[in-house]
Amino acid sequence: MTELRIRGCLLQARRLLAAALCCLAASDAAFAIDTLRVLTWPGYADPDVVKRFEKLHGVKVEVSFVGSDEVLRQKLAARGAGDFDVFAANTAEMQTYIDKSLVVPLRLENIPNRAHQLPRFVDLKRVPGISRGGQVYAVAYTYSEMGLIYDRKQFSEAPQSVAAMWDPKYRGKVLAFDTSGHNFSLAALSLKGNPFRINDAQFKQAVAQLVALRRNVLTFYTLPEESVELFRKHKAALMFANYGSQQLKLLRDAGADVGYVIPREGALAWLDCWAITRGAQNRLLAEQWIDFMLEEDISATLTLRQGLANTIVPGAAMKESDKLIWLEPAEDDQRRAAYWARIMSGDVPEKF
Repeated sequence: MTELRIRGCLLQARRLLAAALCCLAASDAAFAIDTLRVLTWPGYADPDVVKRFEKLHGVKVEVSFVGSDEVLRQKLAARGAGDFDVFAANTAEMQTYIDKSLVVPLRLENIPNRAHQLPRFVDLKRVPGISRGGQVYAVAYTYSEMGLIYDRKQFSEAPQSVAAMWDPKYRGKVLAFDTSGHNFSLAALSLKGNPFRINDAQFKQAVAQLVALRRNVLTFYTLPEESVELFRKHKAALMFANYGSQQLKLLRDAGADVGYVIPREGALAWLDCWAITRGAQNRLLAEQWIDFMLEEDISATLTLRQGLANTIVPGAAMKESDKLIWLEPAEDDQRRAAYWARIMSGDVPEKF
């Protein structure tokens, strides 16, 4: 009887342990913290801003940063955008994501802070590339033109044209952005062509122009902080400011005596928006993130820290809106990327 009792006690103990483990697992599941996966650009999701959102909604936020449109495309294309919930991209890129069904329509009723935006951003008909078939896929967040930043000590007067980037006088003192899309558009502008519609005959000229640019620059940067370090360390004279006023602020905060100009050909300008991927695990939480980023004080923080215009308060860039060239989809992104890789590898014009 003693042995049977022992076996019975052991069996009872096992049952109790199993029940306890089941309860523990259920408890963990009940208290599991949702995680929002954000893919964005430097300066758009500072740690304190992220912590505030986490506290507000009782969630965890994982932020991944990108430094170019090409990298953004690659990350979103992987696993059908299943690695991220919400991301920021410019309006030209957004059209591609809509075409490829990598984004889902927004439920605007879950983004009430849109009511605080400037009229031109509330009126969705005035924001190109974010709507399709009566549905809205993105909400405007910030914008900037890509002007020229120059060292006042090395220029007696502000440069007036993008041609200054090719001026041999500044060879080895020019910084440019490492991207295929914008650089081909920049080359087209310097040749007085359409920056987004380069035909076959013009393309060869644009390639030769970019080979010449590669030879004239010090190097190509990707992130705004990197550009500031390179500009100061190597005493650069001129920089194509892909991040616009954000880089201007960073340089001036670092003590650099620099000026900023929109060249006479005009300046490429981007309008970044928030959108939700088709792989989003919690669509409502992603919409709450977008709404949070449109809070007046959060938008003000973006401008104060990064020097970027927000969609709540009119920015300085709008004063020269007639010279802004809003980004559009290029005639052939893949061809631009393929040729840019060859240009960066050192190919000479004769090889193209």
